[in-house]
Amino acid sequence: MSRQFARKSASPYPTYKSPHGPKFENDRYNERQRRRLWTKRQKGSIGQAADIGCRYFYQSHVAGITSQTAIRTGVKTGFYGGVALFTVIFLGSGIPRLQKDILQVRQICKWCRPGNLVLTHVQKIPFAGKYFVHEIPASDNDEVFHIPQAQTYCAGRFRDWDDKITTPPGLYLFSVAIQKLWGFKECTPFALRSNNVFATLLIAPLAAQCRQLIETRIAEREGKPSPQSVSFYSYHTGLNIVLFPVIFFFSALYYTDVVSTLAVLVVYRNHLLRLAPQRPSFANDILTVALGVLALLMRQTNVFWVVAYMGGLEAVHVLRSTEPAAQQGTGEVHDPPLNDSGPEDWLFCMVTLAITALYNPLRVLRQIWPHITVLGLFAGFVAWNGGVVLGDKSNHIATIHLAQMLYIWPLFAFFSAPLFLPSIISLVSPRSYHFGATKSTAISSTWSSTLINAGYTILGFLLSVAIIKYNTIIHPFTLADNRHYMFYMFRYTILHSPARRFALVAAYTLCRWLSWDTLAGGNPPVDNDNTPATKPETNHAQPSPRNSSSSGTPPSTSTAILLFLATALSLVTAPLVEPRYFILPWVFYRLLVPAWELPASFPFPGRRRRDGGGGTHNQAVGGWLYKLGQDFDLRLVLETAWFAVINLGTMYMFLWRGYYWRGEEGELLDGGKVQRFMW
Repeated sequence: MSRQFARKSASPYPTYKSPHGPKFENDRYNERQRRRLWTKRQKGSIGQAADIGCRYFYQSHVAGITSQTAIRTGVKTGFYGGVALFTVIFLGSGIPRLQKDILQVRQICKWCRPGNLVLTHVQKIPFAGKYFVHEIPASDNDEVFHIPQAQTYCAGRFRDWDDKITTPPGLYLFSVAIQKLWGFKECTPFALRSNNVFATLLIAPLAAQCRQLIETRIAEREGKPSPQSVSFYSYHTGLNIVLFPVIFFFSALYYTDVVSTLAVLVVYRNHLLRLAPQRPSFANDILTVALGVLALLMRQTNVFWVVAYMGGLEAVHVLRSTEPAAQQGTGEVHDPPLNDSGPEDWLFCMVTLAITALYNPLRVLRQIWPHITVLGLFAGFVAWNGGVVLGDKSNHIATIHLAQMLYIWPLFAFFSAPLFLPSIISLVSPRSYHFGATKSTAISSTWSSTLINAGYTILGFLLSVAIIKYNTIIHPFTLADNRHYMFYMFRYTILHSPARRFALVAAYTLCRWLSWDTLAGGNPPVDNDNTPATKPETNHAQPSPRNSSSSGTPPSTSTAILLFLATALSLVTAPLVEPRYFILPWVFYRLLVPAWELPASFPFPGRRRRDGGGGTHNQAVGGWLYKLGQDFDLRLVLETAWFAVINLGTMYMFLWRGYYWRGEEGELLDGGKVQRFMW
């Protein structure tokens, strides 16, 4: 083990992490050095400028490669290499020679029982899509509609359409394009399911890029240097999005949801590029229209995300960047970060945006005309089709279903439970350190803010009660199919009794608060000491080298409002409650959740606290896990493990816990086909 020197500029203040690399300095070592220099200066052995300039400290390395460099390189290599390796293996599994010599399923040992779950099927695990082809007929789920329609398109019969299908033909056109690209002779179920696997593999890096662009736009808005590379938080966010159980489950089945999510993320990436300081070109405007139409070809409800959400964000971007001379009589747009806003700020934000837009209509139109064009094309389609859905219109009539905006919060709380841990701890902790306390949720020091927050909570509670009483809709499909988990959720909660239905209001309120508080990130933790928290400008804490300077910055108030609006538009028009409808709301919510690190006031085992000279409060970290929590968002590790557990459980129920529908006298129904549990 050799050593090399790491360069660090001298400072009379406590050390901080460099945004360009790992934390080289050691607080205790630096304190000794400062004392030695002060002693020598007093004795006259060195000049006053001896502590000015650069100091050099040892850093362990092997052949010039430090541990931090190895970790960062390994993470990037594993992220992209793993995706590429899985793609090669999965596509190669269709080669006959590989099927014969490698993928054939056989007993591993003589004493294994034929029904042994682990030992007889272990070789199929890396080829999940292949296993679905062998074991899961398309007639067991809605693929009975999608696969024949795709095969019809592959045969060139684009005028033939199954009236049972309600979504546009984007998925089938995507399959035809993949067939031509890879040279498949026919669209077999395996080939069609492989398309969804391929789309799933693209979602991870695309989501990581979107998260990085979000951090870049935040840095530009705050006047900070833009990150030069993709942060580790962005990589891990992309991985966890693709592991989201609803996305992961349908990645091996031929459904529209995975490809639809991919298409919307492509539009979102282009949208984030349009938010740069430079005005987008006319060519990019045309591209925006084309990508928007492509997203609508996958699913009709994508119009709310392309037009309302992304178009709204671009309008806000123009209004925020309006020159002061053009804002005369309107004032500045009130759009604080979400962790510094309350209910009164939400209202003030919407009012100032509306007034500024009225004074600058041409500026807004020049930016959002591509989104207006997409909306016009969608309106023309609705007029031509006689409705929003294709095919079976009788069972998919647009209805005002406000209860959907209550169901979404428990779903977020279930899937994002690891992300909510800091907010939960701050809620139940008796100490004064808060992990995510925002202005809207933390205890306020003024009576006015306290009354506003209390009134907001009471109003939300009463609205929830009114929605449950007057707008609870139970779609016939929800009760007609006990294969879906939603059937059991309704059976044992909403349909159990009126008392239980109204008792859920407390759960809705708590889950909504946790979701909003997590999205807001959190203010700097409150310390119990009386030491002043303010420090000189040169001593501000710097971000972790694994994350960019904007990874921990929450979204703006306008972004959160538009996210809520687009979510409401996409859900309240659907009478049927399905987890698949919540995919895009969760994906956009997850992309906006800021990074989190262990606060300095957290009483972690092995941590030591001490006061340095000059009354400055220093903190020495005494545990490797605490150090890790300062550099990485530990919630994401728990989120990955949580998703893995859910995915293993749902796949087990789907593959090996099938059952049969039987009549009152025990006869087999539905032709004796196996029924399988699914989302």
